[in-house]
Amino acid sequence: MAKTKIERRAKIKKRIRKRISGTHEKPRMTVFRSNKHIFVQLIDDIKGHTLVSTSSRVKEISQITGNKTQKAAEVGKLIAQKALNAGITSVVFDRNGYLYHGRVKALAEAARQNGLKF
Repeated sequence: MAKTKIERRAKIKKRIRKRISGTHEKPRMTVFRSNKHIFVQLIDDIKGHTLVSTSSRVKEISQITGNKTQKAAEVGKLIAQKALNAGITSVVFDRNGYLYHGRVKALAEAARQNGLKF
């Protein structure tokens, strides 16, 4: 029987999360992609705290005209800047069950170009 998109993503997400975890020194960078927006958080899994977060809904990015991939790249730049300001230079990337393609890839590459290591 065929899996729905949601069941397929949940299975992939579970497979990814059993292998990776974030610490205070090297937090987990998780991405959530909705139909309109993209959200990213740096999470310390040991304490269960979000250290830094941003999304395409913040004022400076929502005013940018362009497609969703371009906005995802801007979110990647912004999360890298916020992380570096918080003293975080290295992260573990969690694609959250999404394919490493399109908006997720644009966000990750922009974060790498702006100083995050993963």
